[in-house]
Amino acid sequence: MSDSDDSDDYVVEIDVRLRDIDFMGHVNNATYATYLEEARQAYFSDVVGVSLVDVGTVLANMEIDYSSPIEADADVTVALRATEIGTSSLPIEYEIRADGKRAATARTVQVLVDRETGNSEPIPDDWRTRIDAAGE
Repeated sequence: MSDSDDSDDYVVEIDVRLRDIDFMGHVNNATYATYLEEARQAYFSDVVGVSLVDVGTVLANMEIDYSSPIEADADVTVALRATEIGTSSLPIEYEIRADGKRAATARTVQVLVDRETGNSEPIPDDWRTRIDAAGE
């Protein structure tokens, strides 16, 4: 993902809260994971049509590469897009932006699971259709 190529991205505005700021006066690096979670929940709700609270999913992997600090007064957004949908896994790429400039890139893998057995289960076709339509 790049700063200028976000035409296929789903973008979420993030409110920087006082508790997000560390003693250096910028957003603590651990808080970036929370920003990804907020964006992912909004994506599932708006694009996939389900709440992460209502479906069985687990976060199987998360990687964050930090580019620059986010200052306390920055306008923060998270751009994301689903990539390479697997049988039961949904990889998502993110770009966290502060005042329109990249602050971090990230990648997560969400896996759909059966809540009773804990086993992975296939991503429904209607999810795939909605995700594909959002990426066009």
